[in-house]
Amino acid sequence: MRVLIAPDKFAGTLTAVQAAEAIAAGWRRQSPHDDLDLAPMADGGPGFVDVLHAALGGELSAVTVSGPHGASVPAVVLRVAGTAYVESAQAVGPHLVDGDAETASSRGVGELVLAAVAGGARTVVVGLGGSGTNDGGAGLLAALGATSDGTLDRGAAGLASVSEVDLAGARERLAGVTLVAASDVDNPLTGLFGATKTYGPQKGIGEDRIAEVDGWLEGFAAATDRRTSLEKGAGAAGGIGYALLVLGATREPGIGFVTDAVSLAERARRADLVVTGEGAFDFSSRAGKVPYGVAGVASEALRPCIALAGQVLVGSREMRALGIESAYSVVELVGEERAFAAPAEALADLAQRVARTWSR
Repeated sequence: MRVLIAPDKFAGTLTAVQAAEAIAAGWRRQSPHDDLDLAPMADGGPGFVDVLHAALGGELSAVTVSGPHGASVPAVVLRVAGTAYVESAQAVGPHLVDGDAETASSRGVGELVLAAVAGGARTVVVGLGGSGTNDGGAGLLAALGATSDGTLDRGAAGLASVSEVDLAGARERLAGVTLVAASDVDNPLTGLFGATKTYGPQKGIGEDRIAEVDGWLEGFAAATDRRTSLEKGAGAAGGIGYALLVLGATREPGIGFVTDAVSLAERARRADLVVTGEGAFDFSSRAGKVPYGVAGVASEALRPCIALAGQVLVGSREMRALGIESAYSVVELVGEERAFAAPAEALADLAQRVARTWSR
């Protein structure tokens, strides 16, 4: 039997690569003769570069960039021929912001783009997702050479003083470079469904601060390109999507981008079963997350798809609406304490048990 194993990360415990390896280890214990094809996945957020490196090879270069509050943080650039891949979460992830999103800058993501260009890349793909910043990408623009009558690299709070923005310097530094924003977020920059209203609370922006912070971004959009601020994806990664779009970036769905990069459709057609997974499998998985994307590919290939997750928070009806035949929970099998204490072992145990049902 041929099994395609294509999970996302299990946030906080396992990378997508580690999750795929754990599922494979457990499956082999039960069904050692099955042919397992490991295809770790990502949607543009954390793990984006690791997944593409595993699939495409290429050269990883370590760089140091500015964190959200100015401290230096490590990151990497993946180069494959003339294309470079970077991950915004490495520079501005929530773990680096520590709840102070209003003054957190996306400058480090701009520095990552500059490092990619300095290394000779003519196309730079920026994975968006897992961001703790909410500055409309102003810090990124500042790093690339944009200027203003106010402050662009002090987070959303700095935008209160901005009434004019000159993008000429940034556009000049990126002349001849193609930018791609890899994200599944459709939100505009501002408004009821914008970056601040939708994602601000989970970044530590209080409900009583939403209107003012959104107003700062409204002013920033008016000073740069209001029309672009309304486009789908402008609100991705706290508005980093907007900054990339005003610089001429094209937007590609993150999961679709990775699916194409790893030739998932072709690999699914060769499989008898597709196994995906993530930390928490819930109905939000429909919003461009990996299991939903993988299930869609499996459906097109006329192959069944199942999910292994840390927790399963949907019923069978919702599960099938997402294209998943069955979903299995690590926590339900081994308990929450062991699931977090030994995540790889626990996931392997779950995969071994699931193989008893699905392997033939």
